[in-house]
Amino acid sequence: MAFATLLHKNQQRIAIRHDDAWVLLPVAMGDMVALIEGGAPALAQAREYATAAQAERVPASDAHLLAPITRYRRDVLCTGWNYWDHFEEGKGKRDGQDVPKPTAPTFFTKGPDTVLGPYDDIAYDATVSAKWDYEAEMVVVIGKTGRSIPVERAMEHVWGYCLANDISQRDLQRRHGGQWLKGKSLDASMPLGPWLVPADEIDPARVHLECVVNGTVLQSASTAQMAFSIPELIAELSFGMTLRAGDVLLTGTPSGVGNAREPQIFLHEGDDVVVRGSGLGELRNRLVKANLRGESGVKIDAPVQA
Repeated sequence: MAFATLLHKNQQRIAIRHDDAWVLLPVAMGDMVALIEGGAPALAQAREYATAAQAERVPASDAHLLAPITRYRRDVLCTGWNYWDHFEEGKGKRDGQDVPKPTAPTFFTKGPDTVLGPYDDIAYDATVSAKWDYEAEMVVVIGKTGRSIPVERAMEHVWGYCLANDISQRDLQRRHGGQWLKGKSLDASMPLGPWLVPADEIDPARVHLECVVNGTVLQSASTAQMAFSIPELIAELSFGMTLRAGDVLLTGTPSGVGNAREPQIFLHEGDDVVVRGSGLGELRNRLVKANLRGESGVKIDAPVQA
């Protein structure tokens, strides 16, 4: 089964997939974060409701899916360099900001305003960045609050999984000292979803990820290739730091990103980008011109004219 957030009659509703329809869960169950916080009892109640005769159903073909999680209490948590082939492909292409091979996971965050729905348009503004890159990733959704979680108990804290496209602006990433917050936090630039799959219904170490741009496969890898496993990521990230139910953690992207290619491939207005993961569905998004610059006087190197 899968869980989604739908826009239904101008209201956000959470729903569970049953056959070829989405079954709307009772409004009293709250949003997706509330469902997650409810733990095993809430999940069992939702699964039981999927076959209830009185439940309202929306045909899958008519459903307007939003990002599965729309309420955030902190930044989106992210992992960098979690596939060694991706780390290696970037050597010498980081504009003098190369670092030694990490011995522990590399973490960073993205602003929550980056998040958009699985089929929404990505806001594209060539005047704020000339180097828009794609990154297919599997996402872990935390289901149980904890701090300094032992690696052997880490999976007890996972509610489920989905997909993300960690769209990155490489020039902004380099401009700001090599740290990644700014180069990965433009508004409406990270598709998330299309739904959440509960942890007991998928093997997260056997998901095949792909990123397809304008019909061409540019990334293709298995999550079995991750440098640091999900239990290791959770243990390291929670070390002295509380992870809360509903937190979203991106687990890194494999090789094939545009910045590391010869010649480089960057995204442009009108490009169609698909991120898919076996058992997790797919994201389908188009880059559409938007005004992210506004009245700002900030100038980037060699700005591209819109």
